[in-house]
Amino acid sequence: MKILVTGGAGFIGSQVVDAFIESGHEVIVFDDLSTGSKDNLNPRAKFYEVDITSPEAVELVQKEQPAVLNHHAAQMDVRRSVADPAFDAHTNTLGLINLMEAFKKTGSAKKVIFASTGGAVYGEAKTIPTPEDYPAQPLSPYGISKLTSEHYLYYYHQVFNIPFVCLRYANVYGPRQNPHGEAGVVAIFCQKMLKQKQTVINGSGEQTRDFIYVADIVKANLVALNKNNSGIFNIGTAKETSINTIFRVLNNLTGSKTPENHGPAKDGEQQRSCLDWQKAKQELNWQPEVELAAGLAKTAEFFKSKIKPA
Repeated sequence: MKILVTGGAGFIGSQVVDAFIESGHEVIVFDDLSTGSKDNLNPRAKFYEVDITSPEAVELVQKEQPAVLNHHAAQMDVRRSVADPAFDAHTNTLGLINLMEAFKKTGSAKKVIFASTGGAVYGEAKTIPTPEDYPAQPLSPYGISKLTSEHYLYYYHQVFNIPFVCLRYANVYGPRQNPHGEAGVVAIFCQKMLKQKQTVINGSGEQTRDFIYVADIVKANLVALNKNNSGIFNIGTAKETSINTIFRVLNNLTGSKTPENHGPAKDGEQQRSCLDWQKAKQELNWQPEVELAAGLAKTAEFFKSKIKPA
């Protein structure tokens, strides 16, 4: 099939591109390179440097007529969404609508696979691990924009018969993660530790997340492509890990002597996030396979190969 992967030069999207190409599909990549990197691009993919909110993106969809949209392009920083909710909505919600309107007009659309967030749509859930039918009450504009996008996909499915799969990711980490900016605590810690720079743990550090290795995310995208199921699926591990624990494990793996330093808590940051993935197991035959210790070790090795120790 011909698959359009938006954000295909980014951390997760580029590895999904690699998997699709290895499976024999023709892949087109849209990426504006605001956070993605040309270094991540698969040379066998057809690349367009384009903003998903632009008229050019519409023209390119109509020109290429992909059968599948795999949508990873996004403003993905919770804290930036709090600081600039209009930018977040423009990129995440209006960007999706722009693509879907183009996709609708081509008549080629067979499926949309959407990278959503399980880490932000549920808010401070009282049920841990949190299942898909738990009320979605996001506490950040980022979570709101992702949830809104899910509703738009339901609309396009019901009215225009375009099937969709929403994959609500837990906190993804692994090789190629961007260590700059605010998103991606594992990558940020690895970079700072290897450069012997001071890390900052926001708040107490006892806030928990469900950390999932990127290879497991890639497998979820592959099964979503090959299954006929539509709907919303959590993609996580059902295991909570505190930020303090992540800091201590990475400090050991990188051989860093970085002291544990805490700063103020951030607005819009949840205290707990952990996903129930049983629906994905039952309907997609997917389950997480990489244990946290192994995944963090692989990630630390990747950053060691990229960053010269101080």
